[in-house]
Amino acid sequence: MEGRGEEAPEPELSEPSEEEEEEAEEEEDEGSGVRVTPALLKATTGEFSLESILLLRLRGRGIAHLGCLADCSNLEWLDLSGNAIAGLAPLAALRALAVLNLAGNRVASVEPLRGCLSLRRLNLAGNRLRSLRQLRCLRGLRHLESLRLRDPLGNLGNPLCAAPAYRAALAAMLPGLKAIDGQRVAGRGSELFRLCGELDAALDGDGAPAAPAEPPRPWVRAGFWEARPARRGAVLEEATRQLGQALRECRELGRRADDSIAQARRALGRRHHGDFGF
Repeated sequence: MEGRGEEAPEPELSEPSEEEEEEAEEEEDEGSGVRVTPALLKATTGEFSLESILLLRLRGRGIAHLGCLADCSNLEWLDLSGNAIAGLAPLAALRALAVLNLAGNRVASVEPLRGCLSLRRLNLAGNRLRSLRQLRCLRGLRHLESLRLRDPLGNLGNPLCAAPAYRAALAAMLPGLKAIDGQRVAGRGSELFRLCGELDAALDGDGAPAAPAEPPRPWVRAGFWEARPARRGAVLEEATRQLGQALRECRELGRRADDSIAQARRALGRRHHGDFGF
C-alpha cells in the first residue's frame, strides 16, 4: 500500500482591510432600494432643469442609490436623512453644497465628501463610521464649522462615538470646527463654558475656607435717593410771572371774542326780522 503524500498547506486568509469592508458594505446595501432619477427630482422640486435646484429635501424616501444627484451642480442645501444610503460618490461633484444631512443612513465612508469644498454643516449621526481615520478626508474642507456624529434626541450615533474622548480627538483633527454634536468648541460660547468649568473646579477644589468677602459698596453716593427741596431762582420766578401774564391776556382775548360773537348774532337777528316784513 502506497504511503500518502504530504498534504499541501492551506493558503492563509488575510483579513479584509477597512477600505475593502466599506466597499463590501456599500455593494451589499445598494442591492435594492429607490434610485434618485431626474423624474424624482423634478417631481419633488418642480424644477425642469436639475441645475436650477438649490434646495432639496429627500428625507425618508427609502433611497439607496444617489443616481443622478451629481447633475444638481448648484445644490446648496440637501437633506437625505432617514434613508438607506451607503455610497456617496455622486456627492463629490456638488462643489456649492453648504448643508448636508445624512443622519440615519448606512454610510461607512465619507471619502467622496472631500469634493464638497463649500460644505459648512454636516450631519452624520446614525451611520456606520467606526474610527476617526475615516474622517481625515474632511481636513480639506476649510469652511466646515459644524459636524454631528451623535444625536441623543434621535437616539442616533456611530460606532466611533463609543470612545469617551472622541470629541476632543475630532476637534484636534479638524481645528476649524466650531460645533461638534451641537456643542460649541470654538468662539465666545466655548470660552464661557471653559470659564464656568474653571470656576466650578475652584469652588469644589481643596475645600479651604474662603477669605472674608468685602462689604458691598453702594452704587450711588449717600443721599442720592433723598428728596431735595425745590429751588426757586430768579429765572424760575420770572418764567412764572410771564406765564401768568400770558394767561391773563388769553382770558381777555377770549372775553373780547365772546362780545364780538354776541354782537354779530344780534345784528344777524335784526336783519332776518326785517326780511320777514316784505
